[in-house]
Amino acid sequence: MIRRLLKVFVFLFIALAVIVTRPWQYLPTHWDPSAPLVLTDPMNPVTRWKLSALDASPQACLDVLDSAPANFIDYLPLEDYTPVAGCPLSNVVRVTATGVAFSSRFTAACPLLVRWVMFEYQALQPLAQAHLNSPVDTVEHLGTFACRNVYGRERGRRSQHATASAFDVAGFTLENGEQVNVLGDWNNAEAPAKADFLQAAHQAACGYFGTVLGPDYNQAHANHFHLDSSRFSICR
Repeated sequence: MIRRLLKVFVFLFIALAVIVTRPWQYLPTHWDPSAPLVLTDPMNPVTRWKLSALDASPQACLDVLDSAPANFIDYLPLEDYTPVAGCPLSNVVRVTATGVAFSSRFTAACPLLVRWVMFEYQALQPLAQAHLNSPVDTVEHLGTFACRNVYGRERGRRSQHATASAFDVAGFTLENGEQVNVLGDWNNAEAPAKADFLQAAHQAACGYFGTVLGPDYNQAHANHFHLDSSRFSICR
């Protein structure tokens, strides 16, 4: 009986100490589930959880984009609409530029853009500087939205492109004018720095996007990186 009472006393003492000291207030914000996501948060399990929560919270997603430095992201929130029968779009934005220019404007699901900006700022630009001694100026892309099933099959599940939740990146133009092309430089023995940059960027993207596919996956991806915000966690 005394032993049980002692255990209860110890438990109550610890619980009271936790309530009084509130140790969670000392957590870095990127480890605090109650803190809003910001674009500079490093990737960890809590950050990934916060990212996944943006799919169901359009306003929270826009709030994250609004937390970026002034003029860092040029985008326009769009009303939900259906550009093609069978492929309604919701929680989407029209993207003109981020910290980089793009070969053309595109429509993207807001959570996909958040992932891209975090990847660009935290991984892509540092890798370009490290491997090629110049930051990325322009991203050459193949678009986001396409109302189709996976691989364009008549049957099967919808592609992430059908909701503008996938982004196909074909290459980069650096600030020094140099060009890096996924098709030509992925295994370019004559330009190993470009190959190293592309493979490092591909690997780093796996920490920010749900599915990342590249030239080593299959022939259909020989000329681009497929980056999407699905929850499949495929890195190929």
